[in-house]
Amino acid sequence: MYHKTLIALTTLVSSHVMADSFVIERLEPANWWAGMQHPELQLMLYGKDIARLQPQVQYDGVTLNGVTRTNNPNYLFVNLTLADNVKPGDITLHFRHNGETVLSHNYPLLQRSANSAKRQGFNPADVIYLLAPDRFANGNPGNDNMPGMLEQANRQDDNGRHGGDIAGMQNALPYIANMGYTAIWPMPLTENNQSAYSYHGYAATDLYNIDARYGTNQQYRDFVAAANAKGIKVIQDIILNHIGHQHWWLNDLPDDNWLNKQNILQGAPFVGTNHSRSTIQDPYASKADTELFTDGWFVDTMPDLNQRHPLLATYLIQNSIWWVEYANLAGIREDTYSYADKQFLSEWARRIMLEYPDFNIVGEEWSPNPLIVSYWQRGKQNKDGYVSHTPAMLDFPLYDALLKALTTNEDWNSGWVGLYEMLSNDYVYADPFNLVTFEGNHDAARLFSVLDEDFNLYRMAISYLLTMRGIPQIFYGTEIAMTSPKVRDDGKVRADFPGGWAGDKVNAFTGKGLNATQKNAQQLVKTLLNWRKTATAIHSGKLMHFAPDNGTYTFFRYNDTQTVMVVMNKQAKAVALDLARFSEVLPQGKTATDVITGKSIKLNKQLTIPARGTLVLDIR
Repeated sequence: MYHKTLIALTTLVSSHVMADSFVIERLEPANWWAGMQHPELQLMLYGKDIARLQPQVQYDGVTLNGVTRTNNPNYLFVNLTLADNVKPGDITLHFRHNGETVLSHNYPLLQRSANSAKRQGFNPADVIYLLAPDRFANGNPGNDNMPGMLEQANRQDDNGRHGGDIAGMQNALPYIANMGYTAIWPMPLTENNQSAYSYHGYAATDLYNIDARYGTNQQYRDFVAAANAKGIKVIQDIILNHIGHQHWWLNDLPDDNWLNKQNILQGAPFVGTNHSRSTIQDPYASKADTELFTDGWFVDTMPDLNQRHPLLATYLIQNSIWWVEYANLAGIREDTYSYADKQFLSEWARRIMLEYPDFNIVGEEWSPNPLIVSYWQRGKQNKDGYVSHTPAMLDFPLYDALLKALTTNEDWNSGWVGLYEMLSNDYVYADPFNLVTFEGNHDAARLFSVLDEDFNLYRMAISYLLTMRGIPQIFYGTEIAMTSPKVRDDGKVRADFPGGWAGDKVNAFTGKGLNATQKNAQQLVKTLLNWRKTATAIHSGKLMHFAPDNGTYTFFRYNDTQTVMVVMNKQAKAVALDLARFSEVLPQGKTATDVITGKSIKLNKQLTIPARGTLVLDIR
């Protein structure tokens, strides 16, 4: 019932009265649920001259609140109100023209699951595994090329489609669970039927259907259920700012202002965003710069959506809620967050959190400035009065500071001190412990390469990420120290995960063919992830850090039952720390377990940190 071609409808034509015939080519969303908190539902119907019709509704608890028409006669927006006590069933919609009923459609109103509103979103007890579905694992070669899909598979092309799919992700669930990940964030799975460069998923051509080369909507829902059965939550990547230029809307746009800079389609010069994200908060920014940031197109193949259009705003809000409910999601990652209209973003997140109070949403605000990132997090008291309802943001400032700390020499104003001072900026966030931290992603060079393939620095980065405040995210392949060019090269950064394709000589799922460095990296990540599952001080404990000293940086996570001490030493020689310095948080006379090696360490007066070493000490 969820595929665009499977709309159940009946055409009633009185041949001696009616010369016109009408067909509903699309109806979105294809279904809804009883028991939602927001009572209003807007249906978008598309078909030749469909706006000429007048709907009628026959269903207890459902009221027709009129229709909305645009400048395009091929669209009709039907506004419904659902009573609190409305029962699941098929809502009968009749469409009349010239006094005759010419169409009837049974619209499914489904039963919402009992625990839907109580679902738990991803949180600091989780570790997120970010993967590129096309590049992770090919579980079904039969869907590599599908009828009607414009781009064909070509694994030899770094920027082409390689054939990874939902079946591959589902086959990999035992590996993901055994590694210790508790949440998965796949890059977008919705249809990207673009002529080229479609594998990344960020140029949607249909917002309600999974790309056929990945699978079906039902397969996606089955994948989420299978992941949940292994204790793994699923986060959906959603894009509100733009679509692909071959989206079905582009053949017949719903209105003349559905897109920002819509005249580009009629031959006007291309107008791209200036990427000046600071203009949103800048009290001195020109209106022209601010408008260009949000209304300019991201690239020429990604038309910019006008979220100020009330019909489009409602469409996007309902689409996000539909996916959460349909697929049983535990979170949303929202792409290019601040590029969308900010009032729309506030309402979008408010509506989602209204339905799912314990849900989580993380926005992508790619800025190294915590003042800019903090503006968008729920609970922040902004000077301009802007209210956000988005609980989490990606912590780009800490990511940037971590890489700089690891790759610069120790000095009074470089090295660890930059990371130490960046963390001190947490006072600007409403909820710093709900930020998503990360070591890399699909838009940046691989961690191991950025660190010049220095395994000691790699160990520090992973240890820091998995013990620091926030919700850690690891990019697929980081656990086996995958490499890439140090400059941005998306196709190579998003390389195939070894073992995801039949015939691969190296298989990271089984360990076959991995070299010593890759095995050590995988074991490090697995050890820390599985320990972290029960480390309550990491999930919800307090944080205290100490100013970097002699090439070392030390911090603690602690609660009433557990203390975790993390020390990283960038020096080429061992460093002995005087433990009296940490007396306000470090229990005296305890024996600690080094999580990485499993060894016991007696905490007396001094603690020796090996040259270029990292200690993660569990003290209970």
